[in-house]
Amino acid sequence: MKTIIQIVLWIACIGLGYLIYNSVTGPIEFKKVKQERFGQVIAKLKDIKNSQEAYKTVNGRYAKDFNSLIKFIDTGKYVITQQRDSSFMQYDETYQIDLLKEVKIIDTLAFVSVKDSLYKSDTRYKSLMDVPGVPGEKITMKADIIDKSGYRAPVFEAKVKKNILLADQPKDLVARENAQMSVEEVNGSEIVVGSLLEVSTSGNWPSVYDKKEDK
Repeated sequence: MKTIIQIVLWIACIGLGYLIYNSVTGPIEFKKVKQERFGQVIAKLKDIKNSQEAYKTVNGRYAKDFNSLIKFIDTGKYVITQQRDSSFMQYDETYQIDLLKEVKIIDTLAFVSVKDSLYKSDTRYKSLMDVPGVPGEKITMKADIIDKSGYRAPVFEAKVKKNILLADQPKDLVARENAQMSVEEVNGSEIVVGSLLEVSTSGNWPSVYDKKEDK
């Protein structure tokens, strides 16, 4: 009986030790996984932002779906222009004399491929809609026109739920992550770029993710 009790106690000690170890290392490992996966998604959201801004430059609005956006990247072109001042004499009916009239002339210099400008030979834009590392999951993207003080402004939003990225992680840590409210973290339950409510193309991630990309 004494031997059995000792074995049970040893098992209990080992189990308790594992729980303590896991409570310390679990959040550390979770943070590593989270930052790696968030970084991959943020890089893709930045690609979407750059592509949408190019689309708006040419079309005056944002693309409503990925098919339109990818097709535009494949075939779209920027117009390179130059503005210069000019003047000429024009007869004025009111004053009955020739008056100097100043105008601005815009010259078309060249056309530049959107694909070459943004991605060069890289074809990663063809999978803009795919959530990296999670087969079958898609990034949600929408575009709209909103009224801001009488001005009709084009807007877009692209986002990914944290639950999708962290589906294999401890539920308590994921729940804590979804409730984040800090300048050093991605706040809320989604990683988002743009907005359907405000005229903004910013993302909701902290600057640390931008610094990592710069390095």
